[in-house]
Amino acid sequence: MSAAVSEEVEVLVATLREAILSYYKSSEVMKLGGKGSVSKAQLRQAHAAARTWLLRRDKKWIEQRLRRYKPYFASGEEIEPTRIQPQLIEVREKWQRDLFRLARYFWSVPSFSGGFGRRLRFLILDQAHNKLIGLLGLQSPPLDLAARDTRFRYPEGRKSYYINQTLDISTLGALPPYNFLLGGKLIAYIAASNEVREAYQKKYAHALTQMENRFIPAHLVALTTTSAFGRSSLYNRLYYSKVLLAESLGFTQGYGIFHLMPFYDEMVKLVEKTYGKRQTGYGSGPRPAWQVVDKALRQLKLPESIMRHSIPREVFLFRLIENLEDYMEGRTDRPIYRHLPFAELVDYWRTRWLLPRLSREERWKSWQKEEFIQSLLLDGTL
Repeated sequence: MSAAVSEEVEVLVATLREAILSYYKSSEVMKLGGKGSVSKAQLRQAHAAARTWLLRRDKKWIEQRLRRYKPYFASGEEIEPTRIQPQLIEVREKWQRDLFRLARYFWSVPSFSGGFGRRLRFLILDQAHNKLIGLLGLQSPPLDLAARDTRFRYPEGRKSYYINQTLDISTLGALPPYNFLLGGKLIAYIAASNEVREAYQKKYAHALTQMENRFIPAHLVALTTTSAFGRSSLYNRLYYSKVLLAESLGFTQGYGIFHLMPFYDEMVKLVEKTYGKRQTGYGSGPRPAWQVVDKALRQLKLPESIMRHSIPREVFLFRLIENLEDYMEGRTDRPIYRHLPFAELVDYWRTRWLLPRLSREERWKSWQKEEFIQSLLLDGTL
């Protein structure tokens, strides 16, 4: 490292360290730590700085795509709920990738990457109205997840083999006005469907793992996910007839990096000046943003506890096979899949959730797509 670069790093370390410590002391996120009861409005506010940073970073891209894809977003007056006809579309083409990314910005909890490892993404479209209901995104799971790992006794040395036959739900939700009609529950049902599992098997049937260069059976035996805001109303009581689809495993300990994302660009600069240009994209390892933050904090001589945001998230398990314990613990190599056809799950959602909701929910009628557009534009203009 040259003297000039070394001096630049020293200045960057000093200014970035001071900024993070100041933010840490005053952050709305830190003020929530340890509180017994926190509202969802408070939790959304805690994520606001990270979301604003992301919208500002991607402002030009968002404005360009909004002009093109605006017709896919619905106002309440444009739909007739009893005619909703969901269609599952795997994201493969550029317009599908763009629409998925654009819609993802709507949520209060921002997404900072396109996922890592094995990935599947789906658009859920309403064929009857040619509108976007919502999104489903799956990716390789974390190797270590305490709430999940206490459930299974993996064979010695084989944990990663079995964990990599599951996926983590990284994105799941419905957009307005469908969210007022419990469209999020619809997409949770779809996540467990035969069609999602079959799409995974088709995509990864003969694929080598990138990190370990080995074959893993293309069995998708379970999904895991964490709630956005503490206890989840989306996944709770998610039954298909008498079958519980989403099983609560407990709560995370409240670690993460979303509250540090306003400093992410400077952290990347520091890491690259210290360690060299980083590898990005597929094959760069799990949680690349987390790796950047971790390295930056060590360079800044800040404790790992800075990553503790104290917002616990509920962990859920979707069993896609009947003999999950036997399979994950190595007592059988033949998964017995649940039979959950997409069409039947949709019909169940319609009867169990949509139609009863219509009798008492009115907000969907007044929703205007311009509200969606305004939420993505920091200055309010397109």
